[in-house]
Amino acid sequence: MNLNKECVVELSGAAVYHSTDPYKELTAKNYRKIGERVLDNVNMKVYSGQIVYLIGRVGSGKSSLLKTLYGELPLFEGSGKVAGIDLKRLKRSKLPVLRRNMGIVFQELQVLSEVNVYENLAFVLRATGWSDNGDIGTRVDEVLRQVGLENQQHKFPFELSGGECQRLMIARALLNRPKIILADEPTGNLDPVTAESIIKLFHSIATTGTAVIMATHNTTLIESYPARTMLFSKGEVKEVEFDD
Repeated sequence: MNLNKECVVELSGAAVYHSTDPYKELTAKNYRKIGERVLDNVNMKVYSGQIVYLIGRVGSGKSSLLKTLYGELPLFEGSGKVAGIDLKRLKRSKLPVLRRNMGIVFQELQVLSEVNVYENLAFVLRATGWSDNGDIGTRVDEVLRQVGLENQQHKFPFELSGGECQRLMIARALLNRPKIILADEPTGNLDPVTAESIIKLFHSIATTGTAVIMATHNTTLIESYPARTMLFSKGEVKEVEFDD
């Protein structure tokens, strides 16, 4: 069923490490000494418009895999590509090239607290090469409508609810029309009703062709909004069958 869809993530035989200083020495031999191997033989293909849940206990490697996909942790074993970019050959100086093709949503709010919603998003666009104020305004309006914050653009982050803050993070991730969004426990700090609205938003985003890979502990929402699910356990990653 993926014949006409783009493969945006491809991992084959990948080993994932965790390290507090991943770029200290960029060789596999030395990295093995300073890093902890958390996952072996990871094989995964994700296509445009798909949602993939990552589930498993704390420390099972979900966040480490996401960090490998967005270049925070280097890939030395196996092969991997994200949006056509070879992770194994990726240098730290080229991380911006990789990240222009993706949006990243964290559990913690990561915005500029001293400016309003509109300026938070406009700042990101300017930092990524947008210069025309009219184009910037149009794009900010588009993503705010997409996430349901079109009436909140003049508010400051401290004036937003928890769910609105997370929607702001998602809006920021969408700004440059990414091929993939990586989300690490995006509903972890939210009440059940708000968490459900965020999951529904991600499913809506996927219908536009953007792939979503989401680490989550919320199995109740997975049952209510099923999609591909990868289980992390004992250093391995296995797909669990759920009906789409």
